[in-house]
Amino acid sequence: MNAATGAAPPAVLLELDGVRKSYNLGLPNETEVLHGVSFRIGRGEFAALIGPSGSGKSTLLNIVGLLEHMTAGSYRIDGEEVSGLDDAALTLRRRSTLGFIFQFHHLLPAFTALENVTLPALMREGRITPAQRERARAVLAAVGLGQAMDKRPGQLSGGMQQRVAIARALVLEPPLVLADEPTGNLDTVSADEVFALMRQMHRDLKTSFLVVTHDPRLAARCDRVLELVDGRLVHDGATARPPG
Repeated sequence: MNAATGAAPPAVLLELDGVRKSYNLGLPNETEVLHGVSFRIGRGEFAALIGPSGSGKSTLLNIVGLLEHMTAGSYRIDGEEVSGLDDAALTLRRRSTLGFIFQFHHLLPAFTALENVTLPALMREGRITPAQRERARAVLAAVGLGQAMDKRPGQLSGGMQQRVAIARALVLEPPLVLADEPTGNLDTVSADEVFALMRQMHRDLKTSFLVVTHDPRLAARCDRVLELVDGRLVHDGATARPPG
């Protein structure tokens, strides 16, 4: 129970405990880049991960995204320890739990916006059902692209392309979306619009977000900020003002 608000804390979605990551294990140039990182993300949270270049943010996000293996520590999703899962099980867990938004949208240029958004269903299930196609249409409409579904990425602005990427990340309604500098390639106006859209989708779908950003303005508009410096978590706390 939160003493200040009287509200119960959100259910834990993922939990990292003492996570370490080293490269070049057993070699003279072995380097540890994460030094015992621990934190939880609850269901429905919207958190920022900040820190200087070289602090380990990308490595940490890759571990959370089940794209890299940690060297030591514990990582649980919905109470399940995932560190011991084989690659096939990790792939299934990634597809069922996580959505990804990147700085560069990584849309397929030969595909329409609608086709790009249906890709997660195709990858997860090997086919696209009529219901899944309609779901993709609905999500594109929700991000303001109802009139651009048949356009290819080259026919869309940078901000519109990132909206397609957001729709793609959310189309299967994953419990957690990982966003790596999602506004870093946009101008200020487009960045604000994309961030506001992410917040809206967070409210509408109750999806958790972990957003890596170098922009202190955007970090301040998240509910919570985690700061990583030299591979160590040095701050984890609520932001000082309401998000917007």
